[in-house]
Order: sequence, then structure tokens, then C-alpha cells
Amino acid sequence: MKFSQFDAGQVVTAGPCEVSEAEIIEFAQRYDPQWFHTDPEASRQGRFEGLIASGWHTCGIAMRLAVDEILAGSESFASPGLKYVNWPAPVRPGDRLTLRVEVLETRRSSKQPQLGILHWRWQLLNQDEVEVLQLEATNLFDLAVDSPA
Repeated sequence: MKFSQFDAGQVVTAGPCEVSEAEIIEFAQRYDPQWFHTDPEASRQGRFEGLIASGWHTCGIAMRLAVDEILAGSESFASPGLKYVNWPAPVRPGDRLTLRVEVLETRRSSKQPQLGILHWRWQLLNQDEVEVLQLEATNLFDLAVDSPA
């Protein structure tokens, strides 16, 4: 979507994406090798009573959905950061995740009018509509250049 297509109050969805046990373990072994993300047998005895995805993996899934279905072909070029990130419930093998984003604000920078600023809230929901991720992010759009195809 182009920056001009975003409006405050707008809601956009993306997905779903199914998460496999192998994907959870592969990500965790590489980036977050805690036993409750990497060991299906041991994780059954833990607090979550089974394997769960790393929160960082969950963020990566949300980002992939956002890029594939919302940001691809846009003028988006960077993000200065997140206001917050929460993981209210775990992601488990077999979950089908859908991204729901709500546009909170769009504006042009007063100092750099070619810079579009998008502030939005992301929620990642599983197949039972349980929220597994919530964050608020800011994205920057370079309105002075043509966006990639």
C-alpha cells in the first residue's frame, strides 16, 4: 500500500500463516535457544505444557505478513522503533496467525515534507482469535522517490 492509502482508524488484515513445530525449533535453535522453544519433550513438563515459539519469532511472523500484504511496493524505508511490544499468549505448533493492524495516525513531517510518518498498532491473533502479539510501531515513508514495483 502507498502512504497515501493509509488513514487514521483504518484496519487492515494479513494472513493467515500456519506455524509448524519444525519452524519454531529451527528459529529458536538459531536465535533463542531456550529449552521451552527447542525441546518438545522437556517443554511438556514446563509452565506452558508444550513447545512455544520465541516472542522474537512471533514478531518476525508479524513483520513478514505486514511486508507481504501491506508494505510491499510502498515507499516504506525504515522504522525508528516501537512504543511497546507484548506477548499476551504463546504461539504453539499448528497455530494459524492473522495480523490485524490499525492505523493510529498518518502525517507528513513538518521539517521534511517528503517524509511520511505512519503510527500503527499491530495485533497478531491465532485461529481462536487469541491475541499472541501486540505492538505499536512507527514507519517512515520516503515520498520523494518512486516506490519499488
